[in-house]
Amino acid sequence: MAAIEPSLFDWRDVDARSDLERLYLVRDHLPDAQLVHYLEVMRGPGRDDYPVAAMWNAVLAGVVFQHPSIEALIRELGRNPALLQACGFAVLPVQKKPAAHLVRDPVTGHMTVVYAAPEEAHYAVPDSWNFSRFLANVVELEETLGMVTGMITTLREQLMEVLPEFGRHLGYDGKAIDSHSTGRVNRTTGETSDPDADWGKHETSGVDARTGKPWKKIKTWFGYGIHLIADTQYELPVALHLTPASHSEQVELRVMLKETFAETPELAARCRDFSADRGLDSAETKALLWDIYDIRPLIDTRELWREEKQHPDYDPSKPITRPLFPTRVDTIVHTEKGSVHCICPVTGVQRDLAFQGFETDRDTLKYRCPAAAFGLECEGRERCHQAGGVTPGDDGRIVRISLADHDRRIFVPTPYGSPSWKRGYNRRSALERINNRIDNSFGFERHFIRGLAKMQTRVGLALAVMMAMALGHVKAGRLEQMRSLVQPIPATG
Repeated sequence: MAAIEPSLFDWRDVDARSDLERLYLVRDHLPDAQLVHYLEVMRGPGRDDYPVAAMWNAVLAGVVFQHPSIEALIRELGRNPALLQACGFAVLPVQKKPAAHLVRDPVTGHMTVVYAAPEEAHYAVPDSWNFSRFLANVVELEETLGMVTGMITTLREQLMEVLPEFGRHLGYDGKAIDSHSTGRVNRTTGETSDPDADWGKHETSGVDARTGKPWKKIKTWFGYGIHLIADTQYELPVALHLTPASHSEQVELRVMLKETFAETPELAARCRDFSADRGLDSAETKALLWDIYDIRPLIDTRELWREEKQHPDYDPSKPITRPLFPTRVDTIVHTEKGSVHCICPVTGVQRDLAFQGFETDRDTLKYRCPAAAFGLECEGRERCHQAGGVTPGDDGRIVRISLADHDRRIFVPTPYGSPSWKRGYNRRSALERINNRIDNSFGFERHFIRGLAKMQTRVGLALAVMMAMALGHVKAGRLEQMRSLVQPIPATG
């Protein structure tokens, strides 16, 4: 084996602090005092070989340093006395007394005490059953009192204090997470190895931009669904629900909105827009956000109109339009995405109306005649005015769309496809990056968890660690590191 000459001094040695600083960052900013107190009460007057605080810190270390299992954490504690000390365990090696036994001398018949060779000294590291009993208490506290996920609420409010814009832009995404169970039913018991979990199905479809052919993708899984509301500007969690896989995302989102804004009313007052993908497209959800909380919904709109697709002259390359005012003969039409057009009654040319903004006092979308707005020639202008029953001035015909009188799923304060809608909706990719961290950084891509309470405890702890680490970086003035889970802390930071 090639020999490596050690360097007495290297500038890289002073560039960053010890990796244990990340554990200290979480330990010092996680609001877990009440949880630790309850764990100490549950232990009672029993043996205290491994203090509660040290065991809890070890659990945090397993999350921070991304150990895939408790056994991996135990092995790391056994070979890393610095981590053992950081958690609060005794770091002096222990050595058991040599075992003594009597041996009879075959000649004299006398009994002699013989001591076995002493075992090597080792660090006193908790065993797997110590962690199993400890984690059972943590799960019980989460299941009965919600103490682990409750830390997310506290951290959310603390982040709002140090980040004045935290919560201004929110978004939602659902995530499938498999159970450590195949989902097969046992013939004897009639249940699966994880009775809390069930089967979920997620279907996506679209049209290939290159070939024009429709496609469909169906994903099924046995386990749970993570329902996550996050800040899309800072890429940090805000609220969490965990349900069996079959639960509806639309229903769960409305429950989460009401619950989160009831817990933290300041968040509802601060939030300006809320984004979600087309799977969450719902008139009820969009109306809830705008009518109750004054939050602009930036939710992709699904294309559900099917009647026109049955017509023999239907052209898939052209969007379907319907009259904006179906009770009268008019030239104004709209698509299912909410774009508004006029059709020239003379030439049949279709043009986009010029969007003039949302009138909050009237709760209406305002559009203007494109010929007047852009200086275009329109042969059917007069007939268009007659159809609309208007006599416009120099500004041309004005069309106002009242939200209360039209489909709330299609018409929203910030129209689909507008520049401000695109900016806000593009921020929703922050949720995909958070979900990626849940899978890869926190080990949920491959885990050994069964049961709703255990899964909720583990997911809640992962998000709480993520938020606590961000809070510590912000308070230390390291805003650029608030989203990092593994980046070393600079020595001068």
